[in-house]
Amino acid sequence: MSGSDSLARGVAPAQPGTLHARSAADAVEVAPLPGLTVRFGRGPGDDVGVDVDLYVGRRDQGVSRRHGELTYLEGGWTLRNVGQQALRLPRGLLLPPGSDRTPLAAGYTPVFVKGSGFREHLVELYVVRPEQPYADGPAGVAGRPLPAAWSLSDDERLVLVVLGQRYLRHEPDPRPLPYRQAAEVLAILRPGERWGAQDVARRVEAVRRRLAGLGAYLSALREEPAPGARSGTPDHRLLTDLVATAALVPTDLALLDGVGG
Repeated sequence: MSGSDSLARGVAPAQPGTLHARSAADAVEVAPLPGLTVRFGRGPGDDVGVDVDLYVGRRDQGVSRRHGELTYLEGGWTLRNVGQQALRLPRGLLLPPGSDRTPLAAGYTPVFVKGSGFREHLVELYVVRPEQPYADGPAGVAGRPLPAAWSLSDDERLVLVVLGQRYLRHEPDPRPLPYRQAAEVLAILRPGERWGAQDVARRVEAVRRRLAGLGAYLSALREEPAPGARSGTPDHRLLTDLVATAALVPTDLALLDGVGG
């Protein structure tokens, strides 16, 4: 698990049930051994005996020194919050401190660790499936390789991350950022360039046209239809597909680091 690519874009084949976990500054890979526990959090300060296996938010006092535990029990991994603030999972699920163990599904799961103020720290988890594991390189759901059409240019990725940041944060009932607002954010991130709503629309439409012939592929990958009245809008469908196939992943939010608030 070296390098800067996200876990969702592929990990080396391993034994089914193997857990890959990564934060911004650390990574671990562990075999599925009954009773084995992987602890994550800010780590020790001056206290002796407070240690973790995966460091998360080491400079953020809002993250507990030991914030969460991943334990292999009864043939599967479970997640438990042992910290002082909530853990946030996809689809708006919150694990409050002291909550019961939550089973971890095979495949990719992002976990957001709440820190100080509005800060959140991403922990990427990937449990190797019993079927064909991910191969190196870009991959979609269930380890199927993504067609070349999914390859995004730097400009396209930046525009789509700005537009779809709520999807990447796995907020409940997400909406795309309006084009005009997305252009304002892009002007902050790229101050030497001219950005307008039409520039955003042109790049989004280019990606949509390129993926237009992949309807059958997307139908095979989609686990369930997106809920809500906005599921029929083109931008919602596009962003949902890009996130579902891991063409866009939560670590891409680092592209927004230049925007405050």
